[in-house]
Amino acid sequence: MSNDLDTRAAAFRNALNQTGQSHLLAFWNELPAAPRAELLDDLEQVNWSALPEQIEGFVRRRPVCDVPADIEPAPIHPIQPRPGQEKLYTDAADAGRAALRAGQVAAFMVAGGQGTRLGFDGPKGAFRATPIRSAPLFQIFAEALTRSGERYGRSPRWYIMTSPQNDAATRSFFDEHDYFGFPRGDVRFFRQGQMPAFLPDGRIALAEKHRLALSPDGHGGSLRALAASGALAEMQCDGVEFISYFQVDNPLVRVLDPLFIGLHIVTGSEMSSKAVTKADDLERVGNFCRAGGRIQIIEYSDLPDSLARSKNPDGTRRLDAGSIAIHMLSRDFVQRLTAAGSDIRLPWHRADKKVETIDAHGNRIVPTSPNAVKLEMFVFDAIPLARNPLVLYTSRAEEFSPIKNADGVDSPATARRDMIRRAAGWLESCGRNVPRDTHGKPLHPIEITPRLALDAADLAERLGERRISFGGPLLLDA
Repeated sequence: MSNDLDTRAAAFRNALNQTGQSHLLAFWNELPAAPRAELLDDLEQVNWSALPEQIEGFVRRRPVCDVPADIEPAPIHPIQPRPGQEKLYTDAADAGRAALRAGQVAAFMVAGGQGTRLGFDGPKGAFRATPIRSAPLFQIFAEALTRSGERYGRSPRWYIMTSPQNDAATRSFFDEHDYFGFPRGDVRFFRQGQMPAFLPDGRIALAEKHRLALSPDGHGGSLRALAASGALAEMQCDGVEFISYFQVDNPLVRVLDPLFIGLHIVTGSEMSSKAVTKADDLERVGNFCRAGGRIQIIEYSDLPDSLARSKNPDGTRRLDAGSIAIHMLSRDFVQRLTAAGSDIRLPWHRADKKVETIDAHGNRIVPTSPNAVKLEMFVFDAIPLARNPLVLYTSRAEEFSPIKNADGVDSPATARRDMIRRAAGWLESCGRNVPRDTHGKPLHPIEITPRLALDAADLAERLGERRISFGGPLLLDA
């Protein structure tokens, strides 16, 4: 085995020498066989041909992020059709339902995160989120997709991107819960790619003598992972034409929305996105805008406060559409974007981070300030590369309440509050009275499972004449 490992190492030495990374094998002779194999596995994750450009363009030099001078609000489709758009919306909803019935739409969930910031040890998708059942996030989406399959007569394919850190735990969690009733054969797990962290001089950082300092390559890397895992090729063979992208931390997301799917189809869009009206000028969400004639998203951290606070003549916010990380992508667009030698590709973004490393003698370095550069891609950078990108407003109350923090804004408490509020609104739209306090807050927790209904119209159909009575917490299930 030792000879095989030495042979593999020798195959890397030329690339290491050419890119100034020979230090990565500095401890080779003192490593036992198992750590040697781990080091070689890490080296195989690096795209050595692309490395010089990445180092010169993003590590040794700091890219300047210039906000376009001609920035303006992006054109956005409203939640309800404007006069003259009624037929477009009707035709779109019909097209979306037809695509779901034909099995042309796959769900794609980005689920590589850990629950660390929530004080939870495990994949974020295993976090128990709902107000009465305490159902985990994974279960919410599994039930929604199951109900979609019932509603449209075709179980959708469900692609789940994990990370190297949570892949095994995620698969085990699904096994332990029998995939929450969703067909196992329609689920495909694959892992997100990783990028090495760089020291300021361009050398790749070592986390240990036998491990590179690796981290996920950003949510934009999800598109590369779809290609590298074979998922895109599988979709093509299965007749999947459209990909519904969402992130695991938003329990309100409507994972397969016929209107959104249909607008994407009938307008010939290659990438469509949902937006909400921003809660305030400086909300920490991406900002939809148009510049150079192209729709794009500018991150909140890159948008000057003066632009974020700018107003229209009537006093309304000028850049008011916030991104909520819900997208529709055409499968052939993702294939074109990720093909070898493609003339379009996502750009890298630099982030200066604190990364634990070792020095030339193998001593551990625990930094107190940023000491390394991480590179990542953002999925929304694909928008200006797509043909006919479309943005659709959705209701924050209906579809956006992420769980990102242990408390405060975007926390489990706010998500449960919003799940209860949405459930109460659905019941009232069905003609049921919901007891509320003097501030309009529902008096009792309410949970409507996705197994029962995906939206208010679905709930009305499922409830029929069923009577609803409140004597405490109300759980409505199929």
